[in-house]
Amino acid sequence: MNKNKWKAIVWLIVLPFFFIPFGRGQNSKFDFTALDKENEEIEINPQDPWKREEVITPQELVDALRKSSKKKDLVIFHVGFSFLYKASHIPGSDYVGSGKDKEGIANLEKKVSGLSKNQQIVLYCGCCPWNQCPNIRPAFNALKQKEFANLKVLFIPHDFAQDWIRKGYPIEKGFKN
Repeated sequence: MNKNKWKAIVWLIVLPFFFIPFGRGQNSKFDFTALDKENEEIEINPQDPWKREEVITPQELVDALRKSSKKKDLVIFHVGFSFLYKASHIPGSDYVGSGKDKEGIANLEKKVSGLSKNQQIVLYCGCCPWNQCPNIRPAFNALKQKEFANLKVLFIPHDFAQDWIRKGYPIEKGFKN
């Protein structure tokens, strides 16, 4: 076999590998997210301020949103960082500021000031793993002190991208007017 034919055969074998997307990115032809654990066990640490019944999973929230007859049946607040909310957030959720900041808590308290104490409220952040989030606990504690009876936190074990977006749940982008 001559040298040029040999090179052509090698290129025919090697070249296709440059066009096969690998990994879990958006360009991947393979849906590896289906391999993820869909129903991760909810971790509640002894120092967490909530009980299991005060935690809602992404699927439970989507189901509740579908069943909700009015937009005000369920109020959702994003208590994370503004750039994350702007990039993508749960449809209908309101951005109130970071739960770790005084301004964010003050804005959250202002937003809930006219609501009934029985209003269904869901708080979420999604900036980082659930057990490390600097925003969700202060926001939850602030509303718990205000005695809201139907307060829940959205269980996001890893981050919003992995636990909401990649699972195909609905999103909006940008800020509300």
